[in-house]
Amino acid sequence: MGNIVAIVGRPNVGKSTLFNRLTKSRRAIVNDEAGTTRDRQYGKCEWEGREFSVIDTGGWVINSSDVFEGEIKRHVVLAIEEADVILFLVDIQNGITDYDLEVAQILRGQTKPVMLVSNKADTFEWQYGVAEFYKLGLGEPHMISAINGLGTGDFLDKLLTYFKPDFSDDLEEELPRFAVVGRPNAGKSSIINAFVGEERTIVTDIAGTTRDSIYTRFNKFGHDFYLVDTAGIRKKAKVNEDLEYYSVVRSIRAIENCDVCILMIDATRGIESQDLNIFSLIQKNRKGFIVCVNKWDLIENKESNDIKKYEATIRERLAPFVDFPIIFTSATTKQRILKVLETAVEVYENKQRKIPTAKLNEYMLPAIENYPPPALKGKFIRIKYVTQLPNTQIPTFLFFANLPQYVKDPYRRFLENKIRAKYDFTGTPIQIFIRQK
Repeated sequence: MGNIVAIVGRPNVGKSTLFNRLTKSRRAIVNDEAGTTRDRQYGKCEWEGREFSVIDTGGWVINSSDVFEGEIKRHVVLAIEEADVILFLVDIQNGITDYDLEVAQILRGQTKPVMLVSNKADTFEWQYGVAEFYKLGLGEPHMISAINGLGTGDFLDKLLTYFKPDFSDDLEEELPRFAVVGRPNAGKSSIINAFVGEERTIVTDIAGTTRDSIYTRFNKFGHDFYLVDTAGIRKKAKVNEDLEYYSVVRSIRAIENCDVCILMIDATRGIESQDLNIFSLIQKNRKGFIVCVNKWDLIENKESNDIKKYEATIRERLAPFVDFPIIFTSATTKQRILKVLETAVEVYENKQRKIPTAKLNEYMLPAIENYPPPALKGKFIRIKYVTQLPNTQIPTFLFFANLPQYVKDPYRRFLENKIRAKYDFTGTPIQIFIRQK
């Protein structure tokens, strides 16, 4: 499975600053006031070709006046239990505090790897204060500055050594994995049971019944792959149970480690903001994608063009990526459920599709000549050659040009659309790179 890293420590040691640096974002609020972070934040980090998830947690405090103290501590404990590697952040400028000692006592009882990270070493002069943190009994402190990046490269190199392989050993890695994802109570478990023909997972009308990500091997009708039933991903403001917090993390892991995501949408509710958040997570992880509109049998007084209207609404909300299949199903009546599996296999094959370089150039170069990139600053851009890169997660095409820096995003989209018009890459994202000839 994918690796999860939790950042823990007392308030105001720079946990959110480090989270923002690792995820290359500004999602976590950074403020000098202790206790700013209360809820946890999820993000992704990539280093040396390895991707992993990062969880930012609130500061560990005791006997404070903050009414959220109990909830913050509970979420910190949950993050520690769920993570594969724990980053214990301390403040090198203030030294060891009683809060640091209490957190260190908890972490010394963990069997999973703990990295002691001394933050706020904004200059190399602070290196002489690192030795004090050996007193915590958690090994060698790694000196960094989250705010300016000093030491973070060496720190990340060391972090990678603690990671486990990206896939679990008990699953056959060569088999495709199709994850059924969506909001709670969209019918994910029901459709899994309909696929396999048995009550593989518990189904109730209560949102959040499924707590874990359940792998089911499907080897019928000439197919052989894993189906992954995931817990519903709901808005973080509504995640108020310990088990449900685990469920969200495990669903994120399932998305990270699958090949194709089947996004379940409740036809009675339509596409909502949380569906867009899940779609964003799928896009960020560069996965194959199918939309499955479930509970279509519950829509009354359907008209002949309702499906077209529904499809248009979904594609409009998920634009600019619109080249994906949409299937209208009912898990209870088993309407078109096999079509979902057949389409998932097709999307997986599209994701693996390789176009010979000769055929690619034969098709693309005349199209580029008829519609060349617009001139910029009086300079004309000429694209001379294109090839598809081998051994990539998604189809990736490399174009060689004399002035690659002047090729803008609109023309990249033109190139992608031309490729999609000729070759079947439905349901899979495409990457376009322009390099110097």
